[in-house]
Amino acid sequence: MILGVDPGLNRTGYAVLGRGTPAPRLLEAGVIRSNAKRTLAERLQEIGQGLAEVCEQYRPEVLALEQVFSTGQFPQSALLMAHARGVILFVASRHATEVVHYAPRQMKRLLTGSGNAGKEQVQRAVQSELKLPAVLEPNDVSDAVAIALCHYHSVRLPANLLGG
Repeated sequence: MILGVDPGLNRTGYAVLGRGTPAPRLLEAGVIRSNAKRTLAERLQEIGQGLAEVCEQYRPEVLALEQVFSTGQFPQSALLMAHARGVILFVASRHATEVVHYAPRQMKRLLTGSGNAGKEQVQRAVQSELKLPAVLEPNDVSDAVAIALCHYHSVRLPANLLGG
C-alpha cells in the first residue's frame, strides 16, 4: 500500500492507495486538522497522532510525501510546512515506512501533463483516474491522492507491497 501525504500545519491531507485490477484503488482519504489556537508543538503532535493512526490501521510500505516549496513572497509558509514534514518523517520512521519525496511540479506533470497545472486540474485528474463520482475536497485530500498516484505510476512495485 502507498500512503500519500500533502503536509500542512492547518490541514495535512492523506490518502491510502492499493493496487486494483487494472487500476489503483482508493482505500481511504482524509484530512488531519490541527487546532490553530494551540501551540506549534501541540499542533505538530495532533498531526503526528493522526498520521500514526492511519499508519497503524493500514501499515503502508511506502509514504509518498510532497516536497517543501517556497516562494519569495511566502517564506513563512514553507517554514511551517517544513515543521509538518518533520513530524510526518518521524511517524514514518517509527512505523518503519519507506519515504519517497515528490516535487509538486513532478506530480502535476505526471497526472495532468503540465507541471503548472492548477488545483482544479489536479482534482479533475484524480477524479478521472480513480473514476470517482465527484472531485475530492478539500484540495489537500486530492493533492495527497495525487502524490500517491505519482508514486504508483513512477515505481513498479510488487503487488504484495501495494496491498494485493
